[in-house]
Amino acid sequence: MDKTGRTNSGSGKWDASRIPDLSGRTAVVTGANSGIGLAAAAELARAGAHVVFAVRDPERGRAAAAKVSGSTEVRRLDLADLASVREFAEGWEGPLDLLVNNAGVMMLPERRTRDGFETQFGTNHLGHFALTNLLLPHITDRVVTVSSGAHRMGDRVIHFENLNLDGVYSPQRAYCQSKLANLLFTLELQRRLTETGSRVRSLAAHPGWAATNLQSHTGNPVAHALMAVGNKVVAQDDKGGALPTLFAATQDLPGASYVGPSGPMEMRGAPTLVGRSAAASDVAAAKRLWTASEELTGVRFPVGAAA
Repeated sequence: MDKTGRTNSGSGKWDASRIPDLSGRTAVVTGANSGIGLAAAAELARAGAHVVFAVRDPERGRAAAAKVSGSTEVRRLDLADLASVREFAEGWEGPLDLLVNNAGVMMLPERRTRDGFETQFGTNHLGHFALTNLLLPHITDRVVTVSSGAHRMGDRVIHFENLNLDGVYSPQRAYCQSKLANLLFTLELQRRLTETGSRVRSLAAHPGWAATNLQSHTGNPVAHALMAVGNKVVAQDDKGGALPTLFAATQDLPGASYVGPSGPMEMRGAPTLVGRSAAASDVAAAKRLWTASEELTGVRFPVGAAA
């Protein structure tokens, strides 16, 4: 198999049956109680990993984990509350092979996290930024952060002077900014890991268009109707949407790789390496976002700890 996800035999398409044996490895998957997070967690556990469901609602997490074959546990994590993120990280002991930053919210009406950040930016980016850096001394293999093709949409910039989008908020603008932030975070994290001589890798993935409950919280009936049509006509299911995450989590890929579906417009299909926008490749913006994120969260890259 080459690093694009294509094999030299048979079907030429990578799927979850080709995940290697993960016995003895530990993975944390945020938002593992539903959607592509649950699908990814289930496949990692099936392959032998011990999978920690990091979820906001432990009761729902336990119900989801009960449906999964393999070794699992459930721990509370609310990415919209930095105190919860710190509590989760402080409770971690021992090595962690894989962190999957999967949880997210999508196109919500204007809201704030417990710490006062715009909810989509605060949850999708800042929560995972803090979690990753706090857990990094334990991580032995890689961090996979789930972004979206939406990083190419919206304003295609990080609004550094107005990260909360006060006065110019729209659900779409905020979501696109948060997904662009995910890719810039992945890029700068890999630069820092390389600079410190760490063997840990930072990668990103996107699911294409996957039919999940992520799309059900916009508060906009028209948006719900359009997404429902798209889910029936275009989307793949949550298992298909999880394949890019699983590919990034288990295959030998270079740091800062970005994985998505191989089909038309990257909407569906077997996972492969895909390109990122010019905005998501901006090294200066990635460094600036990192500095801003450190200031906002009070969490910093643990120099030397990940080497």
